[in-house]
Amino acid sequence: MTDNAPETSPETAPEKQRAPMGSLRMIWGFALRYPWRITAAVTALVASSAATLSISPLFRHAIDTGFTHQGGDIGYWFRLLLLTVSVLALATATRFYFVSWLGERVVADVRIAVQNNLMRLSPSYFEENRPSEIASRLTADTSVIEQVVGTTVSIALRNTLTGIGGTIFLFYVAPRLAALLLLAIPVIILPIVIIGRKLRALSRASQDRIADVGSMID
Repeated sequence: MTDNAPETSPETAPEKQRAPMGSLRMIWGFALRYPWRITAAVTALVASSAATLSISPLFRHAIDTGFTHQGGDIGYWFRLLLLTVSVLALATATRFYFVSWLGERVVADVRIAVQNNLMRLSPSYFEENRPSEIASRLTADTSVIEQVVGTTVSIALRNTLTGIGGTIFLFYVAPRLAALLLLAIPVIILPIVIIGRKLRALSRASQDRIADVGSMID
């Protein structure tokens, strides 16, 4: 934050376009202060995705070899399924704990950093920007950061790993069917991308309105 905002120029336009990625790098910088918790969360994430992907092959083997006239042991496969589900539950709980902890800690560190920066600004900055609006944004915007770090990123990574593993498994089981599914993916993703861009604009407008309401209340 500075007292006087620089004028927009062609040289600064690309930097303005890269602002969202710069914000993500800032959040990642705060998260890197807790490396072993990130490692634990990633390990639990990989374990939960692997356990999810292994359930389908175990069911297939249970059906193919468990129900046979040659004395198939169905109990063995169900014990493996129970073990897999237990691993999945433990890994999911571990991932949720560490990711939620990271979200809370990162938001707290961001708020402390913003507060320290505000204390160093000159009084002229607060003449142009109302303190009530700054306080509202400090509360509303950081709650979005907490949601992203503590929930959205974890779910996105989990779905990505599960999707990649599931695609590889599909190509192993039925290559032709998997190829047909991959051809249909762009048709499904295109509306999601379009709607996602509109939702991003609406979310930004919503955050601005929340800041205005908080400022009016203060």
